[in-house]
Amino acid sequence: MTHGAARRRRLAGGAAVVALLPLLAACGGSGDPAGEGSASGGVVTLVTHDSFAVSEDVLADFEASSGLTVEQVAPGDAGTLVNQLVLTKDAPLGDVVFGVDNTYATRAVDAGVFEPYEPAGLDPQVAELAPEPLAGTLTPVDKGDVCMNIDDGWFAEHDLPAPATLEDLTKPEYADLTVVTNPATSSPGLAFLLATVGAFGADGWQGYWEDLAGNGLKVAESWEDAYYVDFSGAGEGGQRPIALSYATSPAFTLTEDGTSSTTSAMLDTCFRQVEYAGVLAGAENPEGARQLVDFLLSEAFQADVPGQMYMYPADPEVELPADWQEFAPLADEPFDVPPAEVDAHRDEWIEQWTATVIG
Repeated sequence: MTHGAARRRRLAGGAAVVALLPLLAACGGSGDPAGEGSASGGVVTLVTHDSFAVSEDVLADFEASSGLTVEQVAPGDAGTLVNQLVLTKDAPLGDVVFGVDNTYATRAVDAGVFEPYEPAGLDPQVAELAPEPLAGTLTPVDKGDVCMNIDDGWFAEHDLPAPATLEDLTKPEYADLTVVTNPATSSPGLAFLLATVGAFGADGWQGYWEDLAGNGLKVAESWEDAYYVDFSGAGEGGQRPIALSYATSPAFTLTEDGTSSTTSAMLDTCFRQVEYAGVLAGAENPEGARQLVDFLLSEAFQADVPGQMYMYPADPEVELPADWQEFAPLADEPFDVPPAEVDAHRDEWIEQWTATVIG
């Protein structure tokens, strides 16, 4: 396994992530019934997905300056996270959430999960990442492109040109080589489903998936399974050289000398994902929650995002790792589906996908 893949593994492993923040033993709020949470201190509970990570010193500095103690509840993938937020909105799991993304955000907003909050002086370029109906309620924290990734060495060894487009994946020469994640259980999976809706239209994407499924497609339930179990490029013994991941993934599969990557992203297959933070309605420590949202947009946290969560920070002024321009560029023209269409058809499209691909 390469050094970069090892760093990816550390991110995906729940134990390593939870070690960064104290994990609540039980759900049901911040554990501050006396209302001690305020600008002067107390506990603030962050509800997030399994892949949240922050450097210990960055978090420690925030806790020292704010007087707050941050505790974490991580119910699962981003899709699971939203489901839990909706189910528990009358008895919220904590005070603030991070990790709701633009594939699911409208569902949570429409369900009344959040209290309105927008950090003061929000950069206009950051604010535009939260269009209506998210504006004023959810704050963009990071962004990244969900794309198909390929194991370059595998294709070189098999003397087979690597695929470049969505259509390529349905060709006979790429049969039994691709693994994606289930959009019903995985946020990247839903993002990739939306990429195909954007590419082929509301009336054409089902036919594409029929062709893809007929070409030996494998479906995993989570990104971790697709990338670390099935993808040959992760160095973990996987057998499939084409896997759904992120455009940033190749920056973490570098050769030992750091001069090249063993994988690459298919930048013509991407959907741009934006992750948000928000204050939960009914939070026991709403002031602490607002402070934590502000912290997630701070220069210290934003600069920490690439190395910890392998996403682009929402703040365009933050300096990126030196090798990202070469190995982790964003797509020039990612596929797009307007939030209103996602909100109106998300469940319908997932049901149609399931009938088409799973049967």
